[in-house]
Amino acid sequence: MQSLQEKASEWSGVDSADAFAIDNTNLFQKLGLQTFINLSTNFYNRVYDDEEEWFRSIFVNSKKEEAIQNQYEFFVQRMGGPPLYSQRKGHPALIGRHRPFPVTHQAAERWLHHMEKAVDSTSDIDDDSKIKMMNFFRHTAFFLVAGDELKNQNGRVPCKHAASK
Repeated sequence: MQSLQEKASEWSGVDSADAFAIDNTNLFQKLGLQTFINLSTNFYNRVYDDEEEWFRSIFVNSKKEEAIQNQYEFFVQRMGGPPLYSQRKGHPALIGRHRPFPVTHQAAERWLHHMEKAVDSTSDIDDDSKIKMMNFFRHTAFFLVAGDELKNQNGRVPCKHAASK
């Protein structure tokens, strides 16, 4: 049986080594807090304005400002900065936290579409950092899809998460 990480690599097309290349560079130190705030703001502005109602509906019960904060704090923490997310919300536990949402292949691709646009439109993100971040985001999106499928198969949340290898 494939692990969630193996499924994520297969479905995303991103090898684990490339997905976790963010661990070889402190992107928080390199890019700074404001870049991650801007990235998350750009991303959620796109998400909440998405023309696809099915996709917008995934976020209907979330407050945009809180979603932005959750995302940039997670990114900061995961990419070498202080543990802002864990200090405020506890362990990231990505699969568990995304349990209420339909994390399908289609939703992952739509999420990635907006993230790529947000990364490209956020100033101060150099090309090397963009590649590393998008590989991580793509792998993690499909890690969540794999977790959602497993949850749907046996009604429980697996304990592994993408916050660490």
